[in-house]
Amino acid sequence: MNVSAGRTARSGSAQKPKARLGALAGVVAFLAFVEYTSGFLQGYYTPMLTDIARHLRVPDADVNWLEGSQLILSALVVPALAKLGDMVGHRRILLWSTALTGLATLALPFAPNFAVFLVCWTLQGFYVVWLPIEIALLWVRSRDIKLRSAVVAKAAGLLVAALEVGAISGALLGGQLIDSLPLFPVLLIPGVLVSVCFVVIAFGVKESPEPTGGRLDIVGLTLVTFAILGFTGGLSLMRLHGFESPLAWGVTLLGLLLVWPFARWELRHPDPIIDVRMFRSPALAPVFITAALFGISVLGSQAPLSTFMRTDPEVYGYGIGAGGFTTSLAIGCYLIGMITGALLFPQVSRLLTPRITLTCAAVLVGIGYLMFLPMHDTFAQVITNMIITGIGSGALVAALPAAAAAGAHESQTGVATGLTNSSKTMGGAVSSAVFGIALMHGATGAAADATATAGSFSGYVTVWVVCGGAALVAAALLLFIVPKNAFQDRPASPAPAAVGGARP
Repeated sequence: MNVSAGRTARSGSAQKPKARLGALAGVVAFLAFVEYTSGFLQGYYTPMLTDIARHLRVPDADVNWLEGSQLILSALVVPALAKLGDMVGHRRILLWSTALTGLATLALPFAPNFAVFLVCWTLQGFYVVWLPIEIALLWVRSRDIKLRSAVVAKAAGLLVAALEVGAISGALLGGQLIDSLPLFPVLLIPGVLVSVCFVVIAFGVKESPEPTGGRLDIVGLTLVTFAILGFTGGLSLMRLHGFESPLAWGVTLLGLLLVWPFARWELRHPDPIIDVRMFRSPALAPVFITAALFGISVLGSQAPLSTFMRTDPEVYGYGIGAGGFTTSLAIGCYLIGMITGALLFPQVSRLLTPRITLTCAAVLVGIGYLMFLPMHDTFAQVITNMIITGIGSGALVAALPAAAAAGAHESQTGVATGLTNSSKTMGGAVSSAVFGIALMHGATGAAADATATAGSFSGYVTVWVVCGGAALVAAALLLFIVPKNAFQDRPASPAPAAVGGARP
């Protein structure tokens, strides 16, 4: 980090002081349970996606609708909730979003058909705001701590590690239970955990100091909502009607065009819901772009990886043919890689720089996905690829919100961390639609005589190439565009106000 020399060793060489959590340790412990719950939700259902598809009588390609619907909800609610966190308090937003997540999760087992299940699953996605809101809360509460960026980065690594431990626990438990119990009782368990999470936040987390107050920019929120709905709705129509659909392209283009009046309004508003000047900041714009490219792989590829593992090679000529528990083991290895990456990031950053470390992490993600092209025939090959990808992904998940907090004005911390999640979500929404189209054509060859529920092999190749290529583009962006001293502690100065200006 860019800090003073600190203590001097007996040999006379300068050593960098270590970043310590100190007074933040207590709140980090409670927030770690919140992230454990978030990870549990993300990991628990993955081994049983094929079973859910069979129960609801839909093909594997339609599983991407579940993933895509939560991504759309995330893109819609995170900007508003992130801004509200700055205005009324981050703990309050955590409680609201947890209550909504819990109600939707408890309703999932009772869904009678795919449409109702999709609605409940979508509303469950309010948990996506937890991590950016938590990082914003920690950033605000650490304003008097030395090595602030390093401390928040370390806390973020611990939260992501807790998230991935929860995902491993959820994947292992979900994979084991789905092989031995009916689907209904299996789907009841996550709702109980979210209820406990609500109690933990209510009694264990104190409110962030000095909320900014103000009034919510309703016009800006409406404009950005229609823009996101138009863009993501067009992508959904492409999934239904293919890339040749004029209607799909028209709706997508309309969503993109609505960004212009939204940006114009936000530039004139004294307290915008999203300060679009952030996208011109050399410290923040590359973070948002990197998050969008990263979202392509970390969000868009989850369902395809699971269904590829479950596809029977004796029937379709490709896949691993794994059961639910074996699939959860593979997911567990991937998540262990993410834990390793999240915990190593602050340590490696001290030896190199945050920018170089993030670049290396993106390269690892790209290499891991591109390795699927020659290595996808055995369980060991798939595991190897997923571990490499996981190490890079863990570092990026932990580092991007902290990097945004470090580059944003104090009054815009929640918005900046929320925008990393929104950018990541938009990347995931695009890739989910593209991957769904690529997979929906069904299997060929041997599968022609079977029930055509599996995705096509060419679709899986598309997933691997797009994810790997996007990660390498992100690495190039971090290496050549981002300022060399980005994401590091800087002396106090009025410079951050250039992002959006101090607001009254």
